[in-house]
Amino acid sequence: MDAIADPRPDDEPAPDLEWHDGGVPVSTRFEDPYFSLAGGLDETRHVFLQGNELPDRLRPGFHVAELGFGTGLNALALAQVARVPVRMTSFEAFPMTVEQLARAHAAFPELDALATELRAGWGGGTIRVGQVELSVVTGDVREVLPEWEGLAEAWFLDGFSPAKNPEMWDAALMGQVAAHTAPGGSFATYTAAGHVRRALQAAGFEVTRAQGFASKRHMSRGVLRG
Repeated sequence: MDAIADPRPDDEPAPDLEWHDGGVPVSTRFEDPYFSLAGGLDETRHVFLQGNELPDRLRPGFHVAELGFGTGLNALALAQVARVPVRMTSFEAFPMTVEQLARAHAAFPELDALATELRAGWGGGTIRVGQVELSVVTGDVREVLPEWEGLAEAWFLDGFSPAKNPEMWDAALMGQVAAHTAPGGSFATYTAAGHVRRALQAAGFEVTRAQGFASKRHMSRGVLRG
């Protein structure tokens, strides 16, 4: 097999990871796991798919955007349920290597075929994963999101914990999320932190709390006003 291009900037090393039982990668930079120890795929389905009323809202050309690509688990879960062609744009400052992705994906054998498609296209521009046309934008999201010309109809807000990665959740960035949301567009996130909810409300979203996943009491979801 030919070598797969690496999307990471030349001066940006691969994320430094520790691996917990069950194949869960943990960022040593942020001291936070990439997906739930209680079941990453189930959490993705509960928080990001159900939180945005997907797949019911999907139609050809529907555009999902994401803060924090991580292992690509959310993209794979979306591809698993998409029955029409949709788009996804994900923003990631510290993209994994193909080898790191493969090790993380091994925890989800039911996604193997889709994960193979993702890794095969890694670093090659737009990636076709099932019915999802995926673009991964690398760099500091505070710099690259304002330059993005797209509008998302649903957002997956999946950065590391606000307590450990506050820059990913500040008011200015939540304002940019709103500015790049189509009228009536939605967001969902695992966190119910008060300052995040207030930032999203100030940006123009109607924010509600919902039942969290597993041991988490609450999560947040919302729809852009007007």
